[in-house]
Amino acid sequence: MSKKDKYSLPASGAGLVRYFDEESTGPKVSPEQIVAITIILAIICMALKFSNTTGSS
Repeated sequence: MSKKDKYSLPASGAGLVRYFDEESTGPKVSPEQIVAITIILAIICMALKFSNTTGSS
């Protein structure tokens, strides 16, 4: 078998980013805070939806 017949494969980790090594500069928000904000926004949206139904015809 000659050297021309051998193919070299690329490195298995080439171009991959290891995200757990990256340091984020944004605000730190816990999952509980995300759930609370979502519930609050849903309540506000429902309140706005139902408060506007009496004035339209």
